[in-house]
Amino acid sequence: MGDLSYFESRSGRLNCNAEEVFAFVTDIRNFEQFIPKMTINDWNAEKESCSFSVSMLGKVTVRLAEKEKYNKVIFNGDALKKNDFSLTLDISDNIKRQADVRVILSADLNPMMKMLMAKPISRFLEILINEMESFSGWENTNE
Repeated sequence: MGDLSYFESRSGRLNCNAEEVFAFVTDIRNFEQFIPKMTINDWNAEKESCSFSVSMLGKVTVRLAEKEKYNKVIFNGDALKKNDFSLTLDISDNIKRQADVRVILSADLNPMMKMLMAKPISRFLEILINEMESFSGWENTNE
């Protein structure tokens, strides 16, 4: 078993309020909007879970684990058939009633895996925040 490693994005300001982002991200099918097409294959999603393939990791599965209305959404997942991870979205409304979001990925990684994965995970979190900031269809959920 490795040590729990934490990777955190910068805070992103979205073009919606906390209620809208919460409704959108609690349906995992909507996350496909934020993932660059060239980084994953075999995307398969239902409302509360998804799976996909990533070249360095193989099959990845993600499940909605916990939600705190309008404030926090936690997804749990696994990759490499053993590494557990969680992806947390901390959501808050600012003074202008726009959502501020920070994404935290925690993973059970041994020191070698942490060294190998730190840069790709940081890049993934930056891409995710950039995509969320430029997205404008928050009211268009899959329901």
